[in-house]
Amino acid sequence: MNNKKDLRNRLIDFSVLIIEIVNSLDGSKASLHLGGQLLRSGTSPALNYGEAQDAESVNDFVHKMKIILKELRETEINLNIIEKAGLSQDMAKVSFGISESNELISIFVTSIKTAKRNAKL
Repeated sequence: MNNKKDLRNRLIDFSVLIIEIVNSLDGSKASLHLGGQLLRSGTSPALNYGEAQDAESVNDFVHKMKIILKELRETEINLNIIEKAGLSQDMAKVSFGISESNELISIFVTSIKTAKRNAKL
């Protein structure tokens, strides 16, 4: 399997994890608010990754990858708030989500730097 397909599958798995975390929230007003935002930002990277793969130029690719990065950062902060506030009934999944979002952020930061460097060659 190639790296693009691996990353695509990893982003899909991350989206499923986010859905599971949202479903584990306690139903409080805060968790309903954060859960809605988390559902949008946490599933967005998988959906946007396909668009990035069909980018029309290097600049378009970098732009779309930056959108994914922005959504991942929002997701990571949201998960940290949920963890600190104790809003989930499955804190192990929240902790894993934080870890996975940080790893994905690192991957996308590196990918953006690589794309920019390759564009200058």
